[in-house]
Amino acid sequence: QVQLVESGGGMVKSGGSLRLSCKASGFIFGSYMMTWVRQAPGKGPEWVSSISPTGGVTTYLDSVKGRFTISRDNDKNTMYLQMNTLKPEDTALYYCARGPQPIAMMRTSGYWGQGTQVTVSS
Repeated sequence: QVQLVESGGGMVKSGGSLRLSCKASGFIFGSYMMTWVRQAPGKGPEWVSSISPTGGVTTYLDSVKGRFTISRDNDKNTMYLQMNTLKPEDTALYYCARGPQPIAMMRTSGYWGQGTQVTVSS
């Protein structure tokens, strides 16, 4: 069955960096667009970034452009999100999802994992 497992979150100060990972199994990883979604307390899911199956095309939420970099290693069935210059407003539970918007924005159709918490203090 499709499984996505996120890791790499933590607590950092404003300006710090984190690298999130998403390990995929149960499907042909290299055939799918993949997406990072985040959800802050009391708010709905927010699309962060997506990457094409081969990694050649990437898109970003305007507020993270220039700070976050999405990448993937299809040999390792793993997707990454390098987050630099973190801000308190980046605090959220980060999920990886299979597929593009809008499929990726829903827990069931996007096959979200348990998520990884990112907390940025000022």
